[in-house]
Amino acid sequence: MTKKVVISGYYGFNNFGDEEILSVLLSKLKQWNTDITVFSSNPDWSSSVHDVKAVCSFNLPQVIETIIKCDIIISGGGSLLQDVTSLKSLIYYSLIIFIALFFRKKVIIFAQGIGPINNSFARFIVMNIIRFCSFITVRDENSYNLLKKYKIKAKLVSDPVYSIDVNHVNNAYEVGVQLREFKTVSDEFLNVLAHLVVKNFSDKKIKIFSLQDALDLDICNSFRIKLNNISKDIKTEVVTNNSLLSIAEQLSSLEYLIAMRFHALIIGIKAGVKSLGINYDIKVEQLANDASIPLLSLEDFSDFDEKFQSLKEESSAALSDFARSKQFCWDEIKQFFD
Repeated sequence: MTKKVVISGYYGFNNFGDEEILSVLLSKLKQWNTDITVFSSNPDWSSSVHDVKAVCSFNLPQVIETIIKCDIIISGGGSLLQDVTSLKSLIYYSLIIFIALFFRKKVIIFAQGIGPINNSFARFIVMNIIRFCSFITVRDENSYNLLKKYKIKAKLVSDPVYSIDVNHVNNAYEVGVQLREFKTVSDEFLNVLAHLVVKNFSDKKIKIFSLQDALDLDICNSFRIKLNNISKDIKTEVVTNNSLLSIAEQLSSLEYLIAMRFHALIIGIKAGVKSLGINYDIKVEQLANDASIPLLSLEDFSDFDEKFQSLKEESSAALSDFARSKQFCWDEIKQFFD
């Protein structure tokens, strides 16, 4: 019997990481003979990109009707249940789970990062909703320990983007810089970063990746101007408006990658690209620690020269080996669709 599945997440915003998670999840669900509907902020775009049925996330009557008709709802992946980015989004994703549970649907929490949840009432809501879910998987130790504190059973898994196949064709003349707008990214930080990129890689082409134009494009264009103001001869390009496949291919063909976004770093590490993280979020810090790559602070710039030297000394083979050790296991999720 074909299972009807609904997927709820940060979809339709053209965010590279979340759309890659959705792409990986859809590829598995389609193999399992399922009828899939995705809740998306842009249903037409999601349908076109992923070849799947989509319903507007914010059309509550249609959302409820879709949930009533489904067998299973999958919430995630990504960092949906946290209030650092937005308390409203946490309430929304919690509401979707609550509606599904109210109508007695099986709910799977899929490879999420839970927290930080600073608002005590929000934390109360989340913990007292997800404890009733059928299966909970989280992608990091902090999320696992947070749920354990509340006596909620969860399985610690790797991020599903580790499942993507990438082929590393090293381009010794290209360095990737991936930036996004964030409240703690200062102009001083960007100036220091730009000078070090020119100092270390003036003989290479600098590709600046905008992976969600609404948040990335302005800062990427600004950074390109900074580089060109420091050196008129340096070759730069802002990479924007590319398909998921094209972005993954370009990231995996770099020699070096300096990145803020979690999933950009995963793609780079998986391909053996020597990588340097920018610490805007705890998930990036955890990834840097796990993969043993250097990490730039947004506040203290005193050790940046050392971090760039560490970047150059990384082992591509060691990065690829680390990524291979993080493969996502689908077996326990598949049992819900047998």
